[in-house]
Amino acid sequence: MAKPILSGMTWDHPRGYRCLEAASELYAAQTGVTINWSRRSLQAFADAPIRELAEAHDLIVLDHPHVGLIAESQCLSPLPPPQKAADMSLGGSLESYMWQDRLWAYPVDAACQMAVKRSDLCNGGPADWETILDARPGDFKMVTPLLPVDAFDMMMTLVAGRGEEDLPHSADEFVSRDNGILALTVLKALYRLGPGEAVHWNPIDVLEAMATTDEFAYSPCLFGYINYSRPGFRPHQLAHADLPSFRGSTRKRGILGGAGIGVSAMSDHRDEAVKFAGWVASEPVQSGVYLDHEGQPAHRLTWTKNEDNPLYSGFFKGARHTMDNAWTRPRDVWFLGFVDEVCAVFPDFFIRDLDPAAFLDTLNTLYRHHVKQGDCP
Repeated sequence: MAKPILSGMTWDHPRGYRCLEAASELYAAQTGVTINWSRRSLQAFADAPIRELAEAHDLIVLDHPHVGLIAESQCLSPLPPPQKAADMSLGGSLESYMWQDRLWAYPVDAACQMAVKRSDLCNGGPADWETILDARPGDFKMVTPLLPVDAFDMMMTLVAGRGEEDLPHSADEFVSRDNGILALTVLKALYRLGPGEAVHWNPIDVLEAMATTDEFAYSPCLFGYINYSRPGFRPHQLAHADLPSFRGSTRKRGILGGAGIGVSAMSDHRDEAVKFAGWVASEPVQSGVYLDHEGQPAHRLTWTKNEDNPLYSGFFKGARHTMDNAWTRPRDVWFLGFVDEVCAVFPDFFIRDLDPAAFLDTLNTLYRHHVKQGDCP
């Protein structure tokens, strides 16, 4: 009997597709099962309805904030728990795909917000977030990705850095007033310290600018990419480090990112798809073909094995503490719709120089609307 041909959907960055394509070639050689991969943009990775993707593909690479909607729609198949799960999970990556006591994806890519620097241009960044409030343009040669979704993620991380990481804060406030105003004030300071066009930049834009020019030396908070720590990937190699903390605190809690691989509930080849998903998330594959082809592994043992590997030490060692302490965003059904509306209004906060307190009122009004439409926290 002919082996099946499966269809997969991932995201359009070397970190998102080269590793899966190479792993799939190896899997086909070993099993005879072919997986053809399509790609979608980074923005579509965050926005595209998972149900539509599940109708067209057997395997879907996704991020964990979707799991509430996935569980509600049942568009993906729950997966069996992996063997040696305790050895696998890094910074809560595996747990982030758990919802309603079921596992909806296996982690294949681990990431969180961290600081990035050009070691040849600077020793480090500001000692704490308060230093940024007093900094002047040109200090630290700093740049921050402030595309709306990244600005909102950073706002949440700043709030978490004040000890408020169990979001939402209450039924009336997504974040508390004092912490929310402080976080927005820091974001406004970062906007003034960097180029104005950073309101349109995502982490890749910032990393490209840092790795291909000498204009910027430090970025305090973005989702890290292993590719930029590899020698030869770009003209300049980047190093990764812990986030700043608030003065008098050692708390450094970046938002968990990364990606998992799920299996469509509508697939005609679910058993084969589940086998591949478990295989590509396993340590031998993560430490081998996946890492060797631009992948950013999620397996904890892969990170441990490669901390002193000169090809990756600028990422695995520099980012490990941050990754171990990453925290997970809300994943409730209402959350993604709330994020969409927040992102629609966030540019005005910077461009029109809106008051932080008034803008926080707007965010909390949007939050209350979406909570009423969806599940209460």
